[in-house]
Amino acid sequence: MRRLVAILCLVTAGHFIPATPAQARIKLITLPVRQRVEIQLDNPHATLVEEERIVPLVKGINQVDFSWANTQIDPNTIVFRVLGRGDQQPADGQPDDEKEQAGPFEVNVLSVSYPPNEAALVWQVSAGDSGSARVRISYLLGNLTKSFNYRAVAAQDESTLTLSQYMRLQNLANESFGSTGLWAGFGKNFLKPIGINETKEMLAARHQNVPIKKTYTCNPQAYGYLDQPQNKLRVPMHYVLKNNKANQLGEAPLEYGKVRIFQQDSRGSTAFIGEDWGKFTPLDDEMQLYLGVAQDIVVKRTIETNEVHRVAGNLSNREVVIKYEIENFKDKPVTLDVVESLHHIRNEVHGDTGRDVEWQLGGKTTFQGGADKEKSTYDQVVFHADLPARDASGKAAKIVHKLHVTIKNEW
Repeated sequence: MRRLVAILCLVTAGHFIPATPAQARIKLITLPVRQRVEIQLDNPHATLVEEERIVPLVKGINQVDFSWANTQIDPNTIVFRVLGRGDQQPADGQPDDEKEQAGPFEVNVLSVSYPPNEAALVWQVSAGDSGSARVRISYLLGNLTKSFNYRAVAAQDESTLTLSQYMRLQNLANESFGSTGLWAGFGKNFLKPIGINETKEMLAARHQNVPIKKTYTCNPQAYGYLDQPQNKLRVPMHYVLKNNKANQLGEAPLEYGKVRIFQQDSRGSTAFIGEDWGKFTPLDDEMQLYLGVAQDIVVKRTIETNEVHRVAGNLSNREVVIKYEIENFKDKPVTLDVVESLHHIRNEVHGDTGRDVEWQLGGKTTFQGGADKEKSTYDQVVFHADLPARDASGKAAKIVHKLHVTIKNEW
């Protein structure tokens, strides 16, 4: 537990009474009550605590003793500042340099020392007169941590959702705090008491009418096969939302945390449909929320062509055509995202050489509109396939697409 005491050098009839070694740290004043506490949680690796107290001082030299037995305070981060007289409350918004030394009560910090073999330090403070001083002590504290979780409720038509963000504070610092100001680094401030070994959960933000896009994706490298002997790919579903103001977000990055996902039904209630871990999402980036594997979209992927053409010496080009047979058994049309890694294709048809892949799209590629330029990279191509809904009898049309790629200068 932490304590703060003032150790006063006594003055009697104008004469200084020197302290003997045994008296050097006689504690004359009990722990002053905290007047104000602020905890900043914006750094993921450190928690900053600032507390203000009223400390009584006598004219002359005083000692202020700060100790933190059984509490994970980083002693290298402790800062002691005198803000002014104890009976003067600094105005909110007043700059720190104007808050300090308010009024004629002159107080100066002369030195700081660390008693051996103790989790403590002692400041020497000079006071121009007897009275009380308002002091601020700040430090980094361990075992006081935050985490985030979310509740996402999608509309019945899956076009928008309400995203509620919760901050969970866990106090294992072996210290309790009274009414404490909490700031997560974004959003509103909270004023909460924090007890020892206590966990609190607070609603940090709620975003309504956030547009979402429901996606269906096949990616043999990332998601693999649902039935490999039959060459049937796994087709995961996701809700995709973009963290910007145009999409009712964009106030701050979305922190990493578990997302519980619900959907409204026709009766106005909600049904749980899954949960995922939402990645840290900077401004203007996208968060994907996994919903499960689509059972009513079938994608069969086969290598139709794998031919080697010698270029010179032991160098050759490899021509590969991949065929996709796609069926949509849903009662509405959807768009399937087809993603291929060129490294994965080269390793599949030739083996891993450890080299980057030099490649070129061929003319037999059939995806309308070509590769998605925004989402494709030097090693990954993304295509979109529009799939019609099943017919009235429940039969799905078979849509066939091909990817033609030349892997160049291999040996």
